[in-house]
Amino acid sequence: MQGNQKIKCTVGTCKYNNAEQNMCNLEGIEVKPTNNCNTKKADESMCASYDYGKE
Repeated sequence: MQGNQKIKCTVGTCKYNNAEQNMCNLEGIEVKPTNNCNTKKADESMCASYDYGKE
């Protein structure tokens, strides 16, 4: 499946976000666990590739 995946993203403060298409401009992202979080829901992980600011 490599090369066919798309990364959807609506985090407008990230410099890799393409707001017009709600897509991440990176070819891949790193997902890390959220510290001290055991909710068994999506908030247990975060995008570690996030970088604040649009230039």
